[in-house]
Amino acid sequence: MKMIATSWRRLTLAVLTVLLVVGSFAVFTPSASAETYTVKLGTDKGMLAFEPKKLTVKPGDTIKWLNNKVPPHNVVFDPAKNPTHSKELAASLSHKKLLMSPKQTDVTVVPADAPAGEYTFYCEPHRGAGMVGKLTVEG
Repeated sequence: MKMIATSWRRLTLAVLTVLLVVGSFAVFTPSASAETYTVKLGTDKGMLAFEPKKLTVKPGDTIKWLNNKVPPHNVVFDPAKNPTHSKELAASLSHKKLLMSPKQTDVTVVPADAPAGEYTFYCEPHRGAGMVGKLTVEG
């Protein structure tokens, strides 16, 4: 009888260990992997525009800003045109330093807690020429 009880405890411990290990994978595995998107600063045809002009992302995604044509360029998010009108959020997404050479890049990681909604960004030197884009963050 003592041997059956010992075997039963070992079996129960083994089953609980397996359930704990399997359960930890379910908890710590991300539901979806983050994506990386590239936005060109200046179109391939030399127009003063972002390519693409509109982009939809999810929190955690990465945007690579690629200096393409007709530099200098930068990326500035408008604090008045984001879901919370937050200057801090706009500043954290922006890259005010000018990219002077083709193929230079900057990277923005959309914060995990970024509010869903539409964000407007622009190139400071070419904003007046219409170099403005829209970023939609999905919830």
